[in-house]
Amino acid sequence: MREVAVIGVGMNKWGELWEKSIRHVFVEAALMAIEDAGVDHIDSMYVGCMTSGLFVGQEHLGSLMADYLGQTPIPATRVESACASGGAAFRLGFMEVAAGMSDIVLVGGVEKMTDVGGGDATFALSTAADQEYECYQGVTFPGLYAMMAHRHMHEYGTTREQLAQVAVKNHYNG
Repeated sequence: MREVAVIGVGMNKWGELWEKSIRHVFVEAALMAIEDAGVDHIDSMYVGCMTSGLFVGQEHLGSLMADYLGQTPIPATRVESACASGGAAFRLGFMEVAAGMSDIVLVGGVEKMTDVGGGDATFALSTAADQEYECYQGVTFPGLYAMMAHRHMHEYGTTREQLAQVAVKNHYNG
């Protein structure tokens, strides 16, 4: 197995990017990574994304992003693994370089979840849950997390104020 290194990175602003399409969000960060790496081509790419079809009505992101990035023809694959989609995409890119199949692999993650209302977002996120055992019973991720928080509070004496500080910290660092 060959040694593997991350040679460039790019990240754009997180938030409610109303003025940008999912293509723009991905390609903006990808171009930063390519420039940071100082390379003139990529051999293949992986796009980590959970459920773009339900959030922005766009599936088949691999080839779409490669085309929009101006990198065709290369193998380009969308990777879906719920909240671990970006990490799973990174793993595949790592393995491809380590195996010697490619020298330069672009790996990125993208989501655009704020272009739909709360109910649609809850439904889209619920597609990562077990439809037969959790969703059928009416469990949503907000409900499941609320049950976990309630149990944590019961077992460890955690207060609402302490849990609120997690959100404060996350918003500050987001």
